[in-house]
Amino acid sequence: EPLSNLDAKLRTSMRTEIIKLHKKLATTFIYVTHDQTEAMTMGDRIVVMKDGLIQQVDTPQNLYDYPCNIFVAGFIGSPQMNFLDGTLNKSGNQYTIDLAGTTIPLPTEKTADGKLDAYVGKTLKVGIRPEDIKDDEEFLAKHPNSHINAEVEVSELMGAEIYLYLTYKGQNLMARVAPTSKSRRGDKIVVAMDTNKIHLFDPDTEKTLLN
Repeated sequence: EPLSNLDAKLRTSMRTEIIKLHKKLATTFIYVTHDQTEAMTMGDRIVVMKDGLIQQVDTPQNLYDYPCNIFVAGFIGSPQMNFLDGTLNKSGNQYTIDLAGTTIPLPTEKTADGKLDAYVGKTLKVGIRPEDIKDDEEFLAKHPNSHINAEVEVSELMGAEIYLYLTYKGQNLMARVAPTSKSRRGDKIVVAMDTNKIHLFDPDTEKTLLN
């Protein structure tokens, strides 16, 4: 981990220099790091390991979009993915997730193979990234079937965006919203999820059920 002892500004600068060197030499680099940001920004292919075992080998974008298990999903991406408990139900050909009383339909194109039938009635781990939860009117209108009522515990202005730390019926989640958001600490708000970006995981094996 050659950059681990550098300050944040110098780490960013050195990442750029290493990328330039890699392109100049046109050879294979093997770079070991515990920093997922370094892996995502520098790697063409990433090997994610846990306890000495390979979890997934893929491109940075595929690791982000299609994590094979809870560990990879939580490790790749900053801020990390939210994980909620939800019960899988089915009516006809439509699968839904019950999040503490709120029913959210899953996209049929992601569930058409019927592989989820074995999990109907069971509680699963539901994954959703902070950037796929929004509070603006346009997003709420675009995703009318995935609204939940939450309370803002903390609001962090990051400049180009705001991080909202929310509670929903005893579960914690984070939303990454526009800097124009009016949501503040203590507010009771409505947010929506992009159901096309929802991940489901087996709570026992922790493996993905949708990808």
